[in-house]
Amino acid sequence: MRKDGALWALGAMSGTSLDGVDAAMIKTDGRAIFAFGPSAYRPYTPEERATLRGALGRWPGDPGVTAAAEVVEAAHAELLSRFTGAELLGFHGQTLAHEPSGRGTHQCGNGALLAQLLGLPTVWDFRSADVTIGGQGAPLAPFYHFALARHIGATEPLAFLNLGGVGNLTWIDPTAPGPENPGALLAFDTGPANAPINDLMQDRLGLDHDEGGRLAAAGEVDEDFVASVLKDPWFDQPPPKSLDRNDFHGLIDRLKMLSDADAAATLTAIAAASVAAAQIHFPAPVTRILVTGGGRHNPVLMAELRRRIPCPILPVEDVGLDGDMLEAQAFAFLAVRVLLKMATSGPDTTGAPALVGGGQISRPD
Repeated sequence: MRKDGALWALGAMSGTSLDGVDAAMIKTDGRAIFAFGPSAYRPYTPEERATLRGALGRWPGDPGVTAAAEVVEAAHAELLSRFTGAELLGFHGQTLAHEPSGRGTHQCGNGALLAQLLGLPTVWDFRSADVTIGGQGAPLAPFYHFALARHIGATEPLAFLNLGGVGNLTWIDPTAPGPENPGALLAFDTGPANAPINDLMQDRLGLDHDEGGRLAAAGEVDEDFVASVLKDPWFDQPPPKSLDRNDFHGLIDRLKMLSDADAAATLTAIAAASVAAAQIHFPAPVTRILVTGGGRHNPVLMAELRRRIPCPILPVEDVGLDGDMLEAQAFAFLAVRVLLKMATSGPDTTGAPALVGGGQISRPD
């Protein structure tokens, strides 16, 4: 395998929304993006999703973790075997638990097994090295966001907002020499996003998510409840900071007094309000916020963001990017950086005390 220059990398991501596996290829040297390649999606079946949901919050050796890992490995192997031409694989795995100040971080799925099954050098376990030296281990996409900002020709501060199970923001100064430089980036989780909405839909209606925000659109937001949630000290805590998928799961119990529609509307508003509150942490105002992740498909959530934040809120498709595959692309990009011994996170993205090149490399026999 080449040790320098651009190569085709395949990245895979299975997010905390538990919807399925995204996979995408990019051509990169770990600094610039030269081309975007094919992509594909493989949804989890209801049975697979139930297995994964049952293992949330659990650690290696706990009941249900082995079964969850088998689901993740089989789904990834099935999807990734469809691709040809990749020289390297970046495999994130499925986050089951995340306690950076406690037990650490746990992404299930064995990258060494995938390396053997697919015959590809595989970079995996991206987060552990960062957590080990005192970082949050998340978010990890910011170095890729910087490359994307350069790719689209941005010249003024902007932000990428990922709305997955949890929301996270990356503030970017695209005039900085690189993502490793002080002041180039500031990244942090904003608060709950799709996870509590999806859990509400599952618990009350047996549905995976609020398709098109239709249930939320039929409800009314309890603004007093939204304001009470935003008083949680976590929101005032300066970044970097990160959340586990279930850190705000208790919101659902606190909303028992509301109808299904009003509860969905209120949780959707909380996701947007937490992003609005996060603007106070930005080093400088942004000219626009580019939205990626599943939440951008929810018109009610996008409308709430625009109502609460004064700058333009745009889906990343407006600048020619693929918001469904951006996270998978990010782990392809990070895999190349790991291979070339470049940093993947640092003080301004995860709070690690130094630049970190996370991830281990497994090669096929």
